[in-house]
Amino acid sequence: MTNKATQLSESHHPRPQWRSRMGFIFAALGSAVGLGNIWRFSYLCYKNGGGAFLIPYGIALLVVGVPLMILELGLGHKMRGSTPMCFAKVDRHWEWAGWWSVNCAMFGIMVYYAVIIAWCLSYVFFSFNLSWGMDPNNFFFNEYLQVSAAPGLIGDVRTPIVSSLLGVWTLCWVIVFFGVQKGIEKANKIFMPLLFVLILILVFWSVSLKGASVGIKQYLTPDFSLLSKPQIWIDAFSQIFFTLSLGFGIMMTYASYLPRKVNIVKDALTISVGNCLFSFISGFAVFGVLGYMATTTGKPVSEVVKESIGLAFVTYPQAISLMPGFAKIFGVLFFSTLVIAGLSSAISLIEAFTSAIIDKFHYSRRVIVTAVCVTGFFGSMLFATNAGIYWIDIVDHFITHYGLVTIGILQCILVGWVLKSQKLREHINHSAQWTLSKLWDFCIRFLTPSALAILLINDIVKESAKPYGDYSWIAVILIGRDWLLVALVVSLFIAARSWRTDLQIEKKPQEEKV
Repeated sequence: MTNKATQLSESHHPRPQWRSRMGFIFAALGSAVGLGNIWRFSYLCYKNGGGAFLIPYGIALLVVGVPLMILELGLGHKMRGSTPMCFAKVDRHWEWAGWWSVNCAMFGIMVYYAVIIAWCLSYVFFSFNLSWGMDPNNFFFNEYLQVSAAPGLIGDVRTPIVSSLLGVWTLCWVIVFFGVQKGIEKANKIFMPLLFVLILILVFWSVSLKGASVGIKQYLTPDFSLLSKPQIWIDAFSQIFFTLSLGFGIMMTYASYLPRKVNIVKDALTISVGNCLFSFISGFAVFGVLGYMATTTGKPVSEVVKESIGLAFVTYPQAISLMPGFAKIFGVLFFSTLVIAGLSSAISLIEAFTSAIIDKFHYSRRVIVTAVCVTGFFGSMLFATNAGIYWIDIVDHFITHYGLVTIGILQCILVGWVLKSQKLREHINHSAQWTLSKLWDFCIRFLTPSALAILLINDIVKESAKPYGDYSWIAVILIGRDWLLVALVVSLFIAARSWRTDLQIEKKPQEEKV
């Protein structure tokens, strides 16, 4: 830190706080536990040899997940601000990276994530009369989505999706509109216990199905030979990074609402392990149904699912249709679980961006939340078109594999080398019962960014030879790469704007802590 380092004062307005530690834990878990915990995690296990995937997944949790969770919670708590403010307090030249984080989360992930939640909400109603019939694949792709032939053939906006999408954005608006205590904390105190109860019901129901043991056996039986393949490690590290909401700017924002005395290490472990435990438990529900599907159709478990998105919207509906009794109730429970998991994550994505705008420009929360949700709704329309599923696939891949991973590396550099990880570790240990050792410094400065860099380089090398998903180069560049670049340019523009005059910027000598 040079003597030109600046610190932003937080005296301009009081920061809201969680009513209780449990309220914070529920909100953080609500952000981390999302759609990906139920169908994406299970599909990656399925794709990578069942139990074999759990080994690199656990290692990724220790190498990347927990160290970065501690970093984000610790930095947010120390700097008492949203991600752009946290970055600016360390070094004003890094503010743009904070804006890139929340811009990718809000106008990258949230605008398409809302559409996937809308699909789930539609399927809650479809479950009442099993509208998908005997061919769920045809129903989903050709009747409901009416998928076009290519990403460039955008086509029309699908009215059935838009009606559900409006409901999703309205619910998000209502919750975030009422703020941290009355909105987000209260909603998650309802969502998380309900979500846990629903997933337990699904687990017990699924494992009781005929042939469920076949699927569960594959889920828990590792094929150690697969551990020599790089892809299983890449998938595991990517999933940990995505599932814990790292790099989104959410955890820093949520931690800034904590009281001064708090046990960061304990909370980070609770959130990280709790999230992964939820994924592991939900795997029993998914693999139980896959085993049932395999037994009923006479196919091996390895051939039941063809692609990730098909697990939730094709395979599960097909399995529900084959159930001898209470099929409609099971369908309503399953898709309601997905909706609640999605909403708990969606409100955190909106809050991270909202908090950043309020910190810098001091606009009213209600005005910002309304403007953000209206803009987000219309932005989501693009993903509700005939080509929407292609755009979701490409944008999701580029943001999660390139954008968020890059942001994770930047965070490690900022804290490890600019701020100095020792300073943050001392802050975390100051009021903690569970303290950090110097091993955490080593992880943040060397191990974690190296692991993320390997992921990033691998994707770049692989996709330089062949475009992602067999799409055309034009589609990949214009949709994927340029989405990230636009978010970056907007971030640089916002970072160049002045903070409001009542947000004081003070010069601090080198030896004084930020």
